[in-house]
Amino acid sequence: MSKTTLVKDRILIVGGTGFIGTHIVKEALVRGLQVTIISKNHRALSDRIKDVEYLSTDISNQDSLYNQLKDKTFHYVINLGGYVDHSNYSSGGDKVFDVHFNGTKNLINCINKDSLRSFIQIGSSDEYGANVAPQNESQRESPISPYSFAKTATTHFLQMLYRTEQFPVVILRPFLVYGPGQGMERFIPQVINGCIEGKKFPTSEGKQLRDFCFISDFVRSIFSSIDNTESFGEVINIASGEPISIKDVVTKIQKIIAMGNPQFGKTAYRDGENMELYADITKAKKLLNWQPQISLEEGLKKTIDSIRDLSDAG
Repeated sequence: MSKTTLVKDRILIVGGTGFIGTHIVKEALVRGLQVTIISKNHRALSDRIKDVEYLSTDISNQDSLYNQLKDKTFHYVINLGGYVDHSNYSSGGDKVFDVHFNGTKNLINCINKDSLRSFIQIGSSDEYGANVAPQNESQRESPISPYSFAKTATTHFLQMLYRTEQFPVVILRPFLVYGPGQGMERFIPQVINGCIEGKKFPTSEGKQLRDFCFISDFVRSIFSSIDNTESFGEVINIASGEPISIKDVVTKIQKIIAMGNPQFGKTAYRDGENMELYADITKAKKLLNWQPQISLEEGLKKTIDSIRDLSDAG
């Protein structure tokens, strides 16, 4: 999608107040789009982005969602609705499925499909489960949690809609997206904060191989998917394509900050955790003409600077 959009096309961003959603909203405004956000959480007027319409509703409640959307039309929908939860089914997995799968189904039931040109679904690398690395889109998913199962079920539901009704969907499957504005409970901000504070902090042995994608690269992939008819019905990995161990990521952060005392081996691995989760991004390069531009080193420096700025402001 070109940055020189002349017509005020309308875009709906579900989950637009979160880390990734906020970056998408800002880019959509730069591209001249008319932006509406759906979020379950109310945002104070002082925190709202100018020229953005905010709708507060839970997508798992179809009646409430319909009342918010019944008189609106959108050309584009980006669905980031839901939340990451690696709990087992007995620990709340039913709610996870309701939000991710039923929430997406409700959204499709409630939007005006006559005006819709692209629906971008944000999946998860967790859908691969225990698959062998590098993970590619032709592998059968192997979910290991209610969250990854809900994401997988949603992927197949949307692909079915494309095959049977030509629903204009692209499913992006990001690996570990990070960058300025990410919640402090997430891995990279936690490590950065621990190093800045100079205290001991626990981490796993760090032998897992992972694949990190800087937020601006991920946002570019989303807008490369819009109006990209060749990609309709496809699942596309979005990542750096370069594996790195968790221990090496922690060490890089520690080196940049020149402080920190990580305690490797003090945190257990997750049950069923895939020790090698990194992407083959050939398909993204081919279909989206996309590839990452920000190296891990550069992305970490940008993220560290943003966290330091927040600390100074506080």
